[in-house]
Amino acid sequence: MSESKPTIFIQTNHRQLLGAVVSRYSLHRNSAHSAEFDVRLMEVGQQPFLLEHEGQTYLRDGDKRPWLNDDLQSFTPLRFLPPELMNYQGRALVIDPDVFAAGDVWDLLQRDMQGHAIVCRPKSGNKGKRGAYASSVMLLDCAQLTHWQTAKNFAEMFSFERDYMDWVSLKLEPKGSIAPLEACWNDFDHLDQSTRLLHNTKRKTQPWKTGLPVDYRPADTFRLFPPRHWIRRARRALFGDYRFAGTYKRHPDPTQEAFFFALLKECLDNGILSEAQLREEMASNHVRHDALQVMELLPPLAA
Repeated sequence: MSESKPTIFIQTNHRQLLGAVVSRYSLHRNSAHSAEFDVRLMEVGQQPFLLEHEGQTYLRDGDKRPWLNDDLQSFTPLRFLPPELMNYQGRALVIDPDVFAAGDVWDLLQRDMQGHAIVCRPKSGNKGKRGAYASSVMLLDCAQLTHWQTAKNFAEMFSFERDYMDWVSLKLEPKGSIAPLEACWNDFDHLDQSTRLLHNTKRKTQPWKTGLPVDYRPADTFRLFPPRHWIRRARRALFGDYRFAGTYKRHPDPTQEAFFFALLKECLDNGILSEAQLREEMASNHVRHDALQVMELLPPLAA
């Protein structure tokens, strides 16, 4: 990797690895400047500081729960690792493994950050109104983020000095260090001509999971109202994390399903993934079992 190049980091784990591979492909495919940036995957299984805390109790939204590396979104602390991997130099873009390029990411990588350390969009709904940012897509000036020491910061969750939700919502960042990002660069389950980075952020409708048993734990914050919060917690205590959790539902927008599977088909056609690898992911319930049939029915993506 050339240190002079801006680098895109995709954090992932074994459950979302196929999404990360398709994401990486989409970033290069849809850029006229693909040779001018690097893309790197960051995997949970290769990070000892995550693995060492398996099953230990950490602080999340004021509550305490066990850390499980097998969880669908166990990769989220890796959002803070890129500045360290870049030796706190240069520019990085970090994205989730369910983010796919529909436009040229080079335009974002060359953005004038106007002195800010981070550029990202506020969260939607009440969380955004309370000052939470979506760290799922962040443009980073690594030189300004020397306080991001991920292993140390992660350990602070287990000594109950750091709350996970405050951390990933960027509420711990210095005032004025974050600039807002247009929604089109982290488009939450929305795809149209303006979308640059599509984010299939609603876990239950991720297009490549339709029909599979749910394998993630919903947020466990305790609230009296609505009652689903304490009903969910009681069910989990009695029956475990996933029993009665149901199945993944079809994405309400067929265009987004078609977009993902057209990208996946190109990955197969170009040898980025083999059919054997895809079938292994299907057997592991990481990808819906009718993926090959879905791809057969799709027209190719426009160049």
